[in-house]
Amino acid sequence: MRIRYLLGLAAFALWPGLAQAQGQTTGDTSMQTTWDLYQVCSIPDTDPGYARAQAYCEGFLVAVVGYDYAISNRKNLREFVCEPMGTTGSQGIATFVAWAAAHQQDQKLMNESPVYGAVRALHAKWPCPQ
Repeated sequence: MRIRYLLGLAAFALWPGLAQAQGQTTGDTSMQTTWDLYQVCSIPDTDPGYARAQAYCEGFLVAVVGYDYAISNRKNLREFVCEPMGTTGSQGIATFVAWAAAHQQDQKLMNESPVYGAVRALHAKWPCPQ
């Protein structure tokens, strides 16, 4: 529980930067849509920018989940993502990439904010109990 609290605080502190990043560029990649995030998160491990892309993707997903924790109070606002204890950043990335790959033909979903796509993907894998 303390980890969730700390992640929530970190995400809350980082949220303005995350929101700003949706219209700005990170290196040569613009983060405006779920498709953009998918392109970064799915870079092959043979690409020279792989480590940077994975770090960016993991940070983005951790911030999204942390924000979910921070705004939910379990009474009025429920959490959307309830990943099991011990879930790794790599598992989160793999979950998002698999979801995005399965939905890449859906222009409505792929043109949404990357925050929406991340929440949709992680919620599909780890929904919270009702």
